[in-house]
Amino acid sequence: MQTVPTQQVPTTAKASLLQRLCGALFTPVDISFLVAFRILFGGIMLWEVYRYFTHGWIARYFVEPAVTFSYYGFSWVKPWPARGMYIHFFVLGLAAACVMLGFVYRIAAPILFLTFTYSFLLDQTRYLNHFYLVCLISFLMCFLPAERAFSVDVLLRRKIRSDVVPAWTLWLLRAQVGIPYFYGGIAKLNSDWIHGGEPMRSWLRPFTRIPPLGHVFAADWVVYSFVIGGLLLDLLVVPLLLWRRTRLFAFVAAVLFNLTNAVIFDIGIFPWMMLGSLMLFFSPDLPRRIARSFLDPESSQATVPSTTLAQTCPSLTGSQKIVAALLAAYLAFQFIFPLRHYLYPGDVSWTEEGHNFSWHMKLRTKGGEAVFTVTHPPSGKIWTIKPQDYLKSHQVTKMSTKPELILQFGHYLADEKRREGYDNVEVRAHVMVSLNGRQPQLLIDPNVDLAKEQVSLLPARWIVPLTTPLTSRQAK
Repeated sequence: MQTVPTQQVPTTAKASLLQRLCGALFTPVDISFLVAFRILFGGIMLWEVYRYFTHGWIARYFVEPAVTFSYYGFSWVKPWPARGMYIHFFVLGLAAACVMLGFVYRIAAPILFLTFTYSFLLDQTRYLNHFYLVCLISFLMCFLPAERAFSVDVLLRRKIRSDVVPAWTLWLLRAQVGIPYFYGGIAKLNSDWIHGGEPMRSWLRPFTRIPPLGHVFAADWVVYSFVIGGLLLDLLVVPLLLWRRTRLFAFVAAVLFNLTNAVIFDIGIFPWMMLGSLMLFFSPDLPRRIARSFLDPESSQATVPSTTLAQTCPSLTGSQKIVAALLAAYLAFQFIFPLRHYLYPGDVSWTEEGHNFSWHMKLRTKGGEAVFTVTHPPSGKIWTIKPQDYLKSHQVTKMSTKPELILQFGHYLADEKRREGYDNVEVRAHVMVSLNGRQPQLLIDPNVDLAKEQVSLLPARWIVPLTTPLTSRQAK
């Protein structure tokens, strides 16, 4: 009997693995999921721009503040002068409308990404995880062929019409939506959340004053139902959505979770965007089937013919290899970058080092008071400065609890005094902060001259470690 040489097995296995990868990424799937997501995303962004105009947020957040707090490496991003910010948001809204309608999509999608990301980078005190997610999704939309069906562009150029797109477009969006859930769950694996029930206990406290069952929200079993439920949902919802047998259960749980977030927290478009994104985890032709059920209930014609992996893509072409490599690089960054806070000492909720862009969502309540002292040793002059004399209220709230922003404000005060003719000034800050109901303690070393410290990605030696415990009495 002739035997197969053992050295041929790895080659066959490698070919099979490559073929499976090819099938997973480049098999055609129905485009209707992408069209529905384009309309949803563009519509939500248009609604967000409308809210900025009608609530006066453009002036409040971008025109009126005399000081803005930049992100590391983006200090050059500044608000437009005069009425420039209103024009900026008008362009942003116009781009969102064009994305929703699929009109000049290849131009509108990059404009939507650039204008929104620019406004996001203007002031770090406005950081929200869902704003970051919008930046990422709007970036991905620049590369997705979402305009090739049910769009104005198809009406104008019928040759671009297509009923299918490569499967990688679906899996890329699924991964981008799933990553915040997963890392949100990982971040909840901390003692404050699990053992102390904080900050969930504090968030539920206002509901205890609602008769007649308000007192129920103070019960430990209710608090920990929210605590454990939120943890398990974040960690498991994506796998359960991907498995057909548990998909409906996970969908209902995710709907209840996001609606609860919308009621308890004031987080704008985020719950609604995540609710709409749940459709990505169903069959990609679901929107088309729903539409047909209304327009032609008798129709059951399949859009994408059934094919085997070998028939669809026997091997990766050169362009497909490039696409696969770019997808791998992007997703590797998205999975690794949120973990950078582990490189810093201390509790990230206290130090804030590596906190942004890590999907640490609704994990802490922080309150602080900061007083700055500017001295000019040559003349002996001393100025005691309260941040509210320079900053808007929302900026004071954020700055007073974040070491990097405290440092930026210290540099701003030093620059102000230099412009007044006082060189070699020293800036110190006395900052007392409470985390998740703890007794307030010093956040930064009050003896450090902030004017001499530089904003850096390295651990800040002037942050005072968290030493105040979360006692059971404080937790309850």
